[in-house]
Amino acid sequence: MKTLNDFNFKDKKAIIRVDFNVPLDENFNVTDANRIEAAKPTIDKILADGGSVILMSHLGRPKGAEDKYSLRHIVAKVSEVFGVPVQFASDCIGEPATTAAANLQAGQVLLLENLRFYKEEEAGDVDFAKQLAALGDIYVNDAFGTAHRAHASTTIIAQFFPTSKCFGTLLAKEIESLNKVLKNSEKPVTAVLGGSKVSSKITVIENILDKVDHMIIGGGMTFTFVKALGGSVGDSICEDDKQELALEILRLAKEKGVQIHIPVDVVAADDFSNTANTQVVDVKAIPEGWQGLDAGPKSLENFKKVILESKTILWNGPLGVFEMPTFAAGTIALGEYIAEATANGAFSLVGGGDSVAAVKQFGFEEKMSYVSTGGGAMLEMLEGRTLPGIAAILE
Repeated sequence: MKTLNDFNFKDKKAIIRVDFNVPLDENFNVTDANRIEAAKPTIDKILADGGSVILMSHLGRPKGAEDKYSLRHIVAKVSEVFGVPVQFASDCIGEPATTAAANLQAGQVLLLENLRFYKEEEAGDVDFAKQLAALGDIYVNDAFGTAHRAHASTTIIAQFFPTSKCFGTLLAKEIESLNKVLKNSEKPVTAVLGGSKVSSKITVIENILDKVDHMIIGGGMTFTFVKALGGSVGDSICEDDKQELALEILRLAKEKGVQIHIPVDVVAADDFSNTANTQVVDVKAIPEGWQGLDAGPKSLENFKKVILESKTILWNGPLGVFEMPTFAAGTIALGEYIAEATANGAFSLVGGGDSVAAVKQFGFEEKMSYVSTGGGAMLEMLEGRTLPGIAAILE
């Protein structure tokens, strides 16, 4: 696996695919600069070598060249984060891009206009990729969030750099962290899978059953399993057509010696609202008109024991509707257990939009071994798929 450390960038122009798809407010101020900050180590290394940097990214889902999706809006924030003045090219191909790239000196940074102003980007167009490739000497992919897409700038471009392409620091760390869970894990390994639907996690569950010792099932998925086992789930979210699948997962897990842990009690509410009436009930006996919205105290005690005995922990999905403070206690407690296990030497990987949001919201980010930056990309890796953006660098 080629990384930045395999190259000296002195007098070289590195063309880097970054993921600067950041949120902007109505005045085009960046409201969360995490993705820009995540790219900084890669930029620092190249500039320290005496190279120059050409950054390419998408922003939003524009239909053609729409100014509200222009990357010019983020130039000031990128300059601030990197600590160098960032130049901007008003196009990502053609004369504005080629002139700006040709004039770039060592130690300088250039940001190209939004790649998705061209439909050729998402179509994986070879000619478009070739025009991008002509701007730089070495191709670096540091965009894990888009590594599962075979777009021109994430995958196709790599063919024009047969021996001069590598992973950036961020993407290398993502691969390394996932491999630590999927291939080189220290046992016991525990996967915590939450979220509302079994159907969205089924491929992940099937792929990681061979790699884990414990699997904690939480969130709305719980109730499909509980109902399949003969319990009453009241008005809780439940995929009735996936009950057979839930039983098959339990059978497979037993066959492979994996212990599945399902909540034994839940915080139930008489309405999907933060101000609803609540009661703690047995997970198999949720009354009609009530729905389970968080893991209960006995469940959390059971989960705590499993987590604190684990050496490798994967967390993908919350235990309850944490967006409402009334139903956030389970997810917060889980974060505390994982943080404690991590402090005691376990390796913890958090990924998937909702888990990452919870970790940030409740201040656990610094207490986890690694927090992934790519939701869809991470899920596909957990499903055992080869991501095109990663394969293109390894070829």
